[in-house]
Formats: sequence, structure tokens, C-alpha cells
Amino acid sequence: MTETAVFGGGCFWCTEAIFASLKGVESVMPGYAGGKMTHPTYHDVSEGSTGHAEVIKIEFDPGVIPYHDLLDVFWHTHNPTSLNRQGNDVGTQYRSVILYTSEEQKKIAEESLKKLVDSKTYESQVVTEIKPLDTFYEAESYHKDYYAKHSDEPYCELIISPKLQKLREKYSDKLK
Repeated sequence: MTETAVFGGGCFWCTEAIFASLKGVESVMPGYAGGKMTHPTYHDVSEGSTGHAEVIKIEFDPGVIPYHDLLDVFWHTHNPTSLNRQGNDVGTQYRSVILYTSEEQKKIAEESLKKLVDSKTYESQVVTEIKPLDTFYEAESYHKDYYAKHSDEPYCELIISPKLQKLREKYSDKLK
């Protein structure tokens, strides 16, 4: 039995590559959520006026990788203190957000946030939003498996590859 998790942590090409690498993750779909426009396109969301964030929808086996482990990876593979920005990607569409799909996920996410703040891992305030998932809109097909198909492109080499290296170093026991 799988569960669904939805996270936004900057560019969905990055987050998809990270979470697709984890044992227990059965699929990762890039998309848009958290805004007001119905059926947004990449162009619409990139303009920054739809209210949507670039997110990923993760189908995972909680018996292999529990939700709290996904959250741990989420916190440590992007900057949750950066408001509407991850590196050179700037705008509300790149905000840090957890979109929970159940009250249990909400509780676990809030506990995880408290634990992160109490740990003083980050000197700045964590700005990650924790909200219920309303509607998830699947991104255009050319975004799916972007890193796997384009790992030699400059953005992938400069931004995604170093994130995956950090993932391998910190979470080697959780990788496929």
C-alpha cells in the first residue's frame, strides 16, 4: 500500500532527481500546486502570478521509507530558510512548501519542523509552509525524469549533480 507526499523545494527537476533516488519511492511526478489558477502550464507558473509552486508528488511505500524520513531528506536537500528562492531560481513558484495529504502527515510535518528548528541546524528562520494539498496539476511530460534525460546540461551539472552528491554522502543507506 503506497502513500502520497507532496513537497516543493525549488526547481522540481532537482527535487524529482533527489526523491527518485530513494528506496521505497515508487514514482515521482513533477507538477504545480498551491495556487488559484486551474490547469496551469509551466509558462503560467514561471511568470509567478498563479500562486502555484513547482512541486513533486511522491508515491512511496511507508514500510520501506516512512514519511518522517522523506521529510528529513526534504529539510536537508534544499534551503528551507530562503523565502521564495532556491539559489538562482527566484519567485514564489520556488518556495519551500509541504502539502500534506492527511491529518497524520500534517502532525508529522509539524513535529519534524519543530525538531528542525530546535536543532538549530539553520541560523535563519525556517520559512517552509505546511498546508493541505488542494489540487495537484501534473507538469508537462518533458519535465518528467528531466535530470535522468539531461544530466549533461549545464543547469543539471551545476545545480542538481552537487545536490545528488550530498544526498549520496548523507543518505547512502536510503538510496536505491
